[in-house]
Amino acid sequence: MRVLLTGHHGYIGSVLTKMLLQADHEVTGLDSDFFVKNRFVGELCDVPSLRKDLRDIESSDLEGYDAILHLAALSNDPLGDINPQLTYQINFHATTRLARLSKQVGVKRFLFSSSCSMYGAAGSEMLGENAPFNPVTPYAESKVTAERELSDLADSEFSPVFLRNTTAYGVSPFMRFDVVLNNLVAWAHTTGRVRIQSDGTPWRPLIHIEDISRAFLAVLDAPRELIHNQAFNVGITEENYQVRDLAEIVKQTVPGCTIEYEADGGPDPRSYRVDFSKIKDTLPGFQPHWNIRRGAQEIYAACRESKLTLEDFEGPHYKRITHIRRLLADGQLDSQLRWMSVRPIPAPAAAAV
Repeated sequence: MRVLLTGHHGYIGSVLTKMLLQADHEVTGLDSDFFVKNRFVGELCDVPSLRKDLRDIESSDLEGYDAILHLAALSNDPLGDINPQLTYQINFHATTRLARLSKQVGVKRFLFSSSCSMYGAAGSEMLGENAPFNPVTPYAESKVTAERELSDLADSEFSPVFLRNTTAYGVSPFMRFDVVLNNLVAWAHTTGRVRIQSDGTPWRPLIHIEDISRAFLAVLDAPRELIHNQAFNVGITEENYQVRDLAEIVKQTVPGCTIEYEADGGPDPRSYRVDFSKIKDTLPGFQPHWNIRRGAQEIYAACRESKLTLEDFEGPHYKRITHIRRLLADGQLDSQLRWMSVRPIPAPAAAAV
């Protein structure tokens, strides 16, 4: 297929780009490039791309594509808290506008990168796609409202699909250390301590970013009747963990480290367990390759390869909210998270695929 991938210079998008090309899809990227200079390890694929704010998309940008894969967003809870109205403006209004324009120009499939965080404060009950939503952050709320609006656009010619990704982990050229497993491994590597900021009891389902990408590929390849206007929890049922269990796995992965609980760490309200049987049963093309133990080993090896220091880890380079605040403080972004001026950005190094 000829596909447009929004957020292709993001944590997941840079990995998904490579896997789409390997599957012989024709890929164009679209990104505002907030994080394009924040390279970690690995190479990027060279694809045609638009450096454009999602809010400024025009119908002419979308013509000729078979599918839109929409990952671009203010991408986590703390970042969404900078300005909740901006979160809704970008994650909801710009998303639904993108879908409407896509439908108008004849795009057939719209794959929306949603989130299991919509289930919110749900405790230990196993949650399927029909579970009630209980979002506790502007980010999660924006995903709920976007899904509802996109679903209303579905008809015989336009198929939205909602991929509710669970907590991601794994190594990416545009690395994030503000997601739980990556964070725990990086702390252990740079300090010798696995730092737990809650009481360790919250449940988190986790999935590797390559396996998230495999879910997108499976939806692209699936017959329309299997995916039309459907939501899929994206993850592996056996990979639901409490944070304290993740800490033990990291302790076993990083030699000589110890587990440390924050003195004032209490229960995190964002606790949920998710059932992923629907995607497994409906899309046999979705075959995850990773588990938490392998992922922790991969992250630790990358930390060593990159010679990651505590200063690097705690700085703005790999944490979304810290980086955005730096761009705001430096006057590179305005209060609406728009570039103050159009500045050329060096082309990323390309990788053969």
